[in-house]
Amino acid sequence: MQRLYDFLRRHPTWVDSFWAVVLFGLAGVSVESTNRAQGHPGGYAPALGLSAVLCLVVALRRRMPERMLLLATAVGLVQLALDVSPMASDFAMLVIVYTVAANGARWASRFALSVGLCASAIGEIRWPEPRTSALGHVALVVFTTVPFALAWVLGDSLRTRRAYFAQLEERAARLEKEREAQAKVAVAAERARIARELHDVVAHNVSVMVVQADGAAYVLDAAPEQAKGALETISSTGRQALAEMRRLLGVLRTGEHVEGGEYVPQPDVEQIGDLIEQCCASGLPVDFKVEGTPRPLPSGVELTAYRIVQEALTNTRKHAGPNTGASVRLVYFDDGLGLLIEDDGKGAPHELYEEGGFDGQGHGLIGMRERVGMVGGTLDAGPRPGGGFRISALLPLKPAH
Repeated sequence: MQRLYDFLRRHPTWVDSFWAVVLFGLAGVSVESTNRAQGHPGGYAPALGLSAVLCLVVALRRRMPERMLLLATAVGLVQLALDVSPMASDFAMLVIVYTVAANGARWASRFALSVGLCASAIGEIRWPEPRTSALGHVALVVFTTVPFALAWVLGDSLRTRRAYFAQLEERAARLEKEREAQAKVAVAAERARIARELHDVVAHNVSVMVVQADGAAYVLDAAPEQAKGALETISSTGRQALAEMRRLLGVLRTGEHVEGGEYVPQPDVEQIGDLIEQCCASGLPVDFKVEGTPRPLPSGVELTAYRIVQEALTNTRKHAGPNTGASVRLVYFDDGLGLLIEDDGKGAPHELYEEGGFDGQGHGLIGMRERVGMVGGTLDAGPRPGGGFRISALLPLKPAH
């Protein structure tokens, strides 16, 4: 059944042709009955000819609405000239008025309305009802004009509705493109910021290596053991810096992240406690717990962990609503660092975590995913089953190659 429906939608002219044949059959029966009643059996050739043309109008109304309107008007004038009484095929006049109002040009729509409003009055003058008063004639004209007016109104309403939906689709497509462009801009900006921060980390590691190398050269002869320890520090620091540079590869760095002419130290996991205290002082109660055995982590992992907690608590203040509490869990695994940030607020619109943001929002979560991806980790963000919002992340301790 669905296939038949789809086929008919793809071939509307076939459907119109079917109804044209039905209308022609009804017109033939109507013309023959009228002629027999008037005592003219067999004299209905002009009426059938005009009916055939009107049925053609119905069949081709959607392919050539303006031309079919003019053809129907011409048939009406011929019908008046030949004194052919109204017949069933005149229903095609209503059909073409509706079609032109819905799909035709604006001039054709106005012309169809004018013809429809005048047709009833002209028909009543040409074929008046016998034994009817003047008031009765006026009532008949009004009564027979209403269908033409309704047909035009329905067609014009359909045209307006189609235009409205077309505007909605165009606007939705435009907003989708704008959202994609905003997401790309947010990703590019976040990559640049990550590049600046990683540059600072790498610069710090290289500075440590230079200092250790100078110290090792200074005590090489006097204290070989100290020189050996310095060289081991240089080796481990160099590997860590190399891992950070690999993550930085391919990311375009813009500008310098400096303050007072010196590089600003990057926050680490230990400073998360200070961040929690700041949040509590600002009115957001946060329950902070650390599980596992704390130990030194790669600089990029510590920076990523700090930024995730910072952004998650910022989103809680922005979207969770008043009287909201939050919790932060840091879990040290053997091969990674786990983060779990939850709140009991009203949550956030799904666009912020499903589609990456809309109308300039949601860029914080885009940044989180970028940061976690830079260190080879995973991140999951979404509503909690019991209400509120949850962000969980797993950051591997091994460098992401």
